[in-house]
Amino acid sequence: MDPIAQLRKNYTFGQLDETDIATDPLALFQVWFEQAIKAECPEPNSMALATADAAGNPSVRVVLLKGADANGFSFFTNYESQKGRELAIRPQAALLFHWHELERQVRIKGVVERLSATQSDEYYHSRPAASRIGAWSSPQSTVIPNREFLEDSEKAFKEKFGDNPPRPENWGGYRLQPTEIEFWQGRPSRLHDRIHYQLAGNHWDITRLAP
Repeated sequence: MDPIAQLRKNYTFGQLDETDIATDPLALFQVWFEQAIKAECPEPNSMALATADAAGNPSVRVVLLKGADANGFSFFTNYESQKGRELAIRPQAALLFHWHELERQVRIKGVVERLSATQSDEYYHSRPAASRIGAWSSPQSTVIPNREFLEDSEKAFKEKFGDNPPRPENWGGYRLQPTEIEFWQGRPSRLHDRIHYQLAGNHWDITRLAP
């Protein structure tokens, strides 16, 4: 047998019951997120972001959640990156949070829109100066000749802007407005708990899914 196939863990940390959940999945997400922070999960705001191109070919990468409220889930990136180009063609995406220490996952699907220029400016100027310069220095997702290209670009923009660069026009925020959210809690014998929320008009339908 392949040693990879022999890797397994029995999940015993907790459970998820319909009597313990909120009618609003965003409220439950906030509870779980705060518990992930308290449990000291590494980078609890890291999430996989899945997008697709015009032909439906999927791609996924890890990005950082920068806001979660009644309006949805926000993150920031270069609009001309692969994910930015794909979201311009297909403004739908999926998110996945995995909090290993709590044996939990949250899966989210929804429609994506850009945040306003004001919102993007506000977050951009809250970042460290090096990160702000980095947004200028990297032509994200394009082919570059070598590492020195990035370092030379960073140096040039530092000389141009100093410690107060403006926000690049091709960099900003997105918000995913959820239409489906699933909460997954690991349970023994692979009989996991899966509670699924589906947006139906102005309310959420709640169902339990087989693991």
